[in-house]
Amino acid sequence: MVRRIGLLGGSFNPAHRAHRAMSLAAMDALDLDEVWWLVSPGNPLKDQVSDMAPYDARLASARIMARRSRIRVSDFEAQHGTRYTIDTLKLIMRQWPKHRFIWLMGEDTVAQFHQWKHWRALARTVPIAVLSRPGYDDDARAARAMGWLRRFVRPVDQARNWTEWSVPAISFLRLPPDRTSATQLRARNPDWHRRISSSRRGIVHP
Repeated sequence: MVRRIGLLGGSFNPAHRAHRAMSLAAMDALDLDEVWWLVSPGNPLKDQVSDMAPYDARLASARIMARRSRIRVSDFEAQHGTRYTIDTLKLIMRQWPKHRFIWLMGEDTVAQFHQWKHWRALARTVPIAVLSRPGYDDDARAARAMGWLRRFVRPVDQARNWTEWSVPAISFLRLPPDRTSATQLRARNPDWHRRISSSRRGIVHP
């Protein structure tokens, strides 16, 4: 069966309610069957973050936050040893050739998109849906990568037709605002990962 799947990568340090809310809203806006959370074992742009929690704790927090939903938490990158999104995408599309995939990214990450490995090739591989984040709209629209991507922007009212788009294609979804951020959560509770019981550190493979 062909499935329409959104892919959301990240550190999930920790996973929080905005991740869940954005994913569920994107499911509706894009008419997705599922969203897969790809928990990164090591983000090349965040390798120097001093408060990065252990991978098992981040994976567990994602699984807890995704429960009772059509969000599936994956350790695909850890299992296959990929560090860059373009490499992960190629493997996923090779492993599930019948599914249709769209890359999901928050507005707060668009400003760094030009630093991603082969980011133009990534944009030519799958459509991209940008998930709105309060306070980041102007930065996302003015991002360096948008100098090239701007010509490929698709109207949000066509978002449900993304499987018909030729790539590159990018659409900015307007989602209900949620100001929750992992940075704020870590500031309030730097030891959040210690509360996660090892018995809950399960893994769900797509």
